[in-house]
Amino acid sequence: MILQAATRGADSELVCASWTDPEVFAELFDRYSAMLYRYVSKRLGPEPAEDLVGETFLVAFSRRKSYDLAYEDARPWLFGILTKLISRHHRKEAARYRALLRAPVDSDIESPADRVAAGVTAQAVRAELAGALAALPAKDRDVLLLIAWGDLTYEEVAQALGIPVGTVRSRLNRGRRKVRAALGDANPMEEE
Repeated sequence: MILQAATRGADSELVCASWTDPEVFAELFDRYSAMLYRYVSKRLGPEPAEDLVGETFLVAFSRRKSYDLAYEDARPWLFGILTKLISRHHRKEAARYRALLRAPVDSDIESPADRVAAGVTAQAVRAELAGALAALPAKDRDVLLLIAWGDLTYEEVAQALGIPVGTVRSRLNRGRRKVRAALGDANPMEEE
């Protein structure tokens, strides 16, 4: 059966198999929808995340025959589609960062001591971080967040955005410098 064989293979094999058996494409959704949801939820909030993830897979499904099968991993392709969809929501993203400036810190930390330490650190830098992210040019912010929140490599970000790896490195460097400067040239996650 095509579906059983394809679910064990590379993403490119799933895409190829979906050309003749469209239901196979659902495996990509199963593999990556949660990852994409977490990424867009961090950028825009949970409200639009579900819609954008769904729209990402609709676009991917409609374009599956143009997918370059030389790339075994479809994550960069999916993140590229999602990033383009997010760019249409730029004003909402900027508004979310402004709201983060005013919002209390959420906590998923287990011990009370960890909760206090994390809360103090996060609260101390939240406004500056949100402001720095909002102030970044969209192209620099996309690269920074695809690496930080999307867990993509430089090469995967380059593939997702259709830019050279050197451009990824320069945008990431510029974005990190600006964020670091906004935080007073300190990394709050490092102990003194």
